[in-house]
Amino acid sequence: MNGSGGDGQGRIVVGIDGSASSVRALRWAARQAEVTGATLEVIITWQYPVFYGWVPAYPDDLDLDQLAQQALTKALDEVFGPDRPDRLRSRAAEGNAAQVLVEASAGADLLVVGSRGYGGLADAMLGSVSTYCVHHAYCPVTVIRPAEHDTGSTAPGTESGATA
Repeated sequence: MNGSGGDGQGRIVVGIDGSASSVRALRWAARQAEVTGATLEVIITWQYPVFYGWVPAYPDDLDLDQLAQQALTKALDEVFGPDRPDRLRSRAAEGNAAQVLVEASAGADLLVVGSRGYGGLADAMLGSVSTYCVHHAYCPVTVIRPAEHDTGSTAPGTESGATA
């Protein structure tokens, strides 16, 4: 570990958006942080939607930061329950998810993301945040695949008909 956790320990950054894939990534990152003794930094991002042409009406009291904080709390509750680890840090940040996570990866030992989240159709097909992070992060990146990839999958070289 590179000692970037603030007290000589490592730091693992995990990006979440409240989706099942991101909660799975959080669960994996929490286990990794426990094994390595690293500080776990959980980040959820938000930004005002960008529209061209017609703009839908939003309530005057719409607070995207508060909604992000609620999603963050829900994910942390799902993974940890009421007993949060001492080495857990969490925050909601305004900005593009991929860019915020890459910035947070500076000085980290590992960045963990899910393979797809609550983005639009293109995000669901391409996993644009995870792809961007893999190409631009300042540390190694682990991409956690959805649970449905666990069932019925085979390890490389063990497909039907392959010999060991």
